[in-house]
Amino acid sequence: MPANKRKGIYLLPNLLTTAGLFSGFYAVVMSMNNHFESAAIAIFVAMIFDGLDGRVARITNTQSDFGAEYDSMADMVSFGMAPALVAYNFGLAELGKIGWLAAFVYVACAALRLARFNTQIGKADNSFFQGLASPAAAALVAGMVWVGIDYKIDGNEYGIVVAIVTGFAGLLMVSNFKYNSFKTLDWHGKVPFVAILVVMLVFIVVATAPSLVLFIAFLLYAIAGPVNTFRTVDKVTLEDVVGESQEDADFEEAVDTANKEPSANKEPSANKEPSANKEPSANKEPSANKEPSASEQTDTTNKNNTSAK
Repeated sequence: MPANKRKGIYLLPNLLTTAGLFSGFYAVVMSMNNHFESAAIAIFVAMIFDGLDGRVARITNTQSDFGAEYDSMADMVSFGMAPALVAYNFGLAELGKIGWLAAFVYVACAALRLARFNTQIGKADNSFFQGLASPAAAALVAGMVWVGIDYKIDGNEYGIVVAIVTGFAGLLMVSNFKYNSFKTLDWHGKVPFVAILVVMLVFIVVATAPSLVLFIAFLLYAIAGPVNTFRTVDKVTLEDVVGESQEDADFEEAVDTANKEPSANKEPSANKEPSANKEPSANKEPSANKEPSASEQTDTTNKNNTSAK
């Protein structure tokens, strides 16, 4: 008998996912203690772990359904709940109902974004994201909070701005705007020597003012989606902005089932009648009804006369 397959989960990719989940939870705790800079940095750290776990799983051939579901749950905490609560504690609490509603819009949109992404795995174009990715939306909110702390800006005095940015990031996640996923880049190919110098320059610029540079970078990325969509579409429709531009999985399954009827329900073709109902040809009479020819009658008469003699 073949040996039973060993049950369990892969350690390395799920360990990275757990680290990202911990970073998101740490951001929530730090925001509750008014340590908003640490909370914002923790969300960016969660982004790093989120980018590593999937790539490590593909490189080490340790992909699994459990890992995909676990990663989705961790993303909901790190890029859904954590940014919303950090923004709420930073500048939305004093707005009352408007404040927590803006935070809830972000959380709900993050959940919808992740659910839609999970149903489109293997169907959507890998070159683009449909809607702003949840890590990018979280980076936009966290960058805003980080900039406020670095430049001594009181979030409660600019609560309306915080609410607008938080709600704007949430709505972009459920939009149909196309965002470059950068998944088609050839990381194994060769690049010119000047490319290394450009990368070094980027590191230097980020190191001089990390909060401001990261916030501007993700703000421009968030704006790039609507701009690219309006540039590439001749006539903008509602489906280009929001809504379901493609049929969902449940609808497609229902249509396929309806189109496939059992063969027993098929009716016979109207042009084909059963062979039992075919009438004999009018030109062909049974052989029993055939009359003898004149020569046959003469031969019969002669035979009768001979036998009578």
